[in-house]
Amino acid sequence: MRLDSGLAAAFARVAIANIKRPLPHKFDHLLVAGADTRPLDHVSLHPAFFGSYDWHSAVHMHWLLVRVLRLQPLAAAEAGAANLLDDQLTAENLAVELAYCAGPAGKTFERPYGWAWLLALRAELERLRGTNPGASGWAEAVDPLALHLAERLGAFLRVAPYPIRVGVHANTAFACLLAGDYARACGDAVLAAAISQAASRWYAGDRNAPVMYEPSQTDFLSPILCEAAVMADILPSPRFAEWWGEFLPAGLGSLAEPPVVSDRSDPQVAHLDGLSLSRAWCLERIAAALPGGHPQRAVLMAAAAANLEAGLPHTVGGDYVGEHWLASFAALALGDLFAPVDRWREV
Repeated sequence: MRLDSGLAAAFARVAIANIKRPLPHKFDHLLVAGADTRPLDHVSLHPAFFGSYDWHSAVHMHWLLVRVLRLQPLAAAEAGAANLLDDQLTAENLAVELAYCAGPAGKTFERPYGWAWLLALRAELERLRGTNPGASGWAEAVDPLALHLAERLGAFLRVAPYPIRVGVHANTAFACLLAGDYARACGDAVLAAAISQAASRWYAGDRNAPVMYEPSQTDFLSPILCEAAVMADILPSPRFAEWWGEFLPAGLGSLAEPPVVSDRSDPQVAHLDGLSLSRAWCLERIAAALPGGHPQRAVLMAAAAANLEAGLPHTVGGDYVGEHWLASFAALALGDLFAPVDRWREV
C-alpha cells in the first residue's frame, strides 16, 4: 500500500487546514528571570509553526505537505500547497523561529522530537528540489534553523550516556531515525557519525527485549521497534540479522498486533492510532534491512500491513485530537523516507 492520489489529496487538505489553524494550541514556553512576562502570543513567537495544536505537529504537517507535493504533485497543487509554503517558509519567519530556539526559552524546547521533525522537513525539501522550482527557496529559508538544530542534536547525542526508552516524544531512537534521514539527504556526516556512535553505545548490547511491556496506554511509538530500526540503519545486513535474533529471540509477539484504541476523542488515548502507524513504518524498515530470504521478513511485512490497516482509517476525518498529526505518521508508513540501508554507510 502506497500514497495514491486520492489519499494524497486528503492529506494535503488536512495539512493545510492544520498549518493555518492557530487554535486550539498547547503553548510550551519557559519563562526565565528578567524575561518579558506580558501575555504571550504564540503566533508572533512562532510565525512559521503556530498551527496544528503544538509546535512539533505544525512542523510535521509542513513535512507532510512537502512530501505530498513531491510524491503526488497534482493533488498537492490543487490544494494550494505551494502558495501556503510560500507564505509560511519565509526567511523572515524562520529567522524568528531560530531566534526563539537559540534563546533562553529554547534550550530544551522540543528536544529531541521537534528538532528531529524539523530536520526531516529539511530533508524532504532537499528531495523536492529536483522537481519543484520553489523548493530551493523554502530549503534555504529553513537551513539556518536546521543547521542550528542539527548541531545541537549532535552535541546532545555525543554526551548522553543513556537513551530515552519511552513511547512518546522524548524517545531518542525515533529522533535518530528522522535525523538520520536528514543526515543522508543533506550530507551531514558529523550528525550521521553522532547518531551511529550514540546508537551503538546505547543499543548494541541489548538482548531479550521485554515485548510484554508494550504498549503503554499513551504510546505512539514502540521503544523496541524504534531501537531496532535505528540498528537496522547503522549495521550491515548480516550483522543486523545477528543482533535482531538476539534482541527478539522469541519473535514479535504482541508487537505484531495492532493496539486497542478505546476513545479516539481522548488526546492521549488517540496516541495508540499513531502507534499502529509508527510500528508499520519501523517493521517495514527492519524487514528491508534483513538479508534476502531471512525467515522473519514475511512475518515482519505481514505485521506492518496489519498495523497500517488498523491505523490508516483514522488519519482523516476524525476528532481533531488525532487529525492534527496522524496523517504524517501514515505518510511515513505508506512510503518510506529512507534511502537503501547501504547508503547510510556512504555518508
